[in-house]
Amino acid sequence: MSDQKKRARAYWKENLKYLLILLSIWFIVSYGCGILFREELNQFRLGGFKLGFWFAQQGSIYVFVVLIFIYVRLMNKLDKKYGFDE
Repeated sequence: MSDQKKRARAYWKENLKYLLILLSIWFIVSYGCGILFREELNQFRLGGFKLGFWFAQQGSIYVFVVLIFIYVRLMNKLDKKYGFDE
């Protein structure tokens, strides 16, 4: 196997690792905080709303947007690491 293919395979493997981690975080926040842990979180308030409700309506969207920026930063570092940056 050529060196280019080995680097591409390692790059893709690390990319998938980042994707799985970030999507797992988003799943835990959106499904866990918005549905599963709703009752426990509703004991607290954020901006006048119960925290479980807030996560179900707004929090998971905010977390998703933040995770997009984190993914962009991670991918820029990954591109430089494997020499795929332009």
